[in-house]
Amino acid sequence: MTGYIHSIYNGGMVDGLGIRSVVFLSGCPLRCLYCHNPDSWARASGEELSVDDVINEILKYTSFYRASGGGVTFTGGEPLLQGPFLIELLKACKFHGIHTAVDTSGYTRGEWALEAMRYTDHLMLDIKAFDRETYKKVTGVEIDRTLKMLKFSHEMNVPTWIRYVLVPGLTDDLQDMKNLAEYLRPFSNIEKVDVLPFHKQGEYKWEAIDTPYQLKDTPPPTAEMLKAAKSIFSAAL
Repeated sequence: MTGYIHSIYNGGMVDGLGIRSVVFLSGCPLRCLYCHNPDSWARASGEELSVDDVINEILKYTSFYRASGGGVTFTGGEPLLQGPFLIELLKACKFHGIHTAVDTSGYTRGEWALEAMRYTDHLMLDIKAFDRETYKKVTGVEIDRTLKMLKFSHEMNVPTWIRYVLVPGLTDDLQDMKNLAEYLRPFSNIEKVDVLPFHKQGEYKWEAIDTPYQLKDTPPPTAEMLKAAKSIFSAAL
């Protein structure tokens, strides 16, 4: 089986536990206003590789994974847009005893999500907002599939980190964050909520694909805003 890979980064330390290889799959159905990888939206933007091609690259770094408690993180784009390909990659990693993580928006077919969870050691689920209108404004899609992915992870007891990007004037509503925190409270598989500050490091990529960047004048969140957001979520876990 083949699929499209945007890039592979070895030596990652912020995409899961330990030292990791980070595999960026091409293609994404979301159009997040703050996306820092818009060059990965099109599936054909990547290189077509086989499962063996990817796994052979990953296997070069097994000593680093074992020494650090790391492994491989599959991200994107949206890795589950190429569900069957991702599932085969996850299976191959498990065959070789490599810890697997998937960083996803959860926007995928239910059967692909369920099958992928069988071979996923760690889920990083990006929840862009909780209010339905805000979520659609940020992403261009509905939130339902994301919440279904969270339920699947809970049913299968997959350790999960929630990722929430704090964008002033967009995802910084305190009540919406409190509502999300309350929703997350019953999910015993959630280990933490990562509140990530908005940044514009990928703005130049929007210019490169000749697409208007709507958050050009949006500042990063202040330290006080970050502290308040983190406090809300930490109180729920």
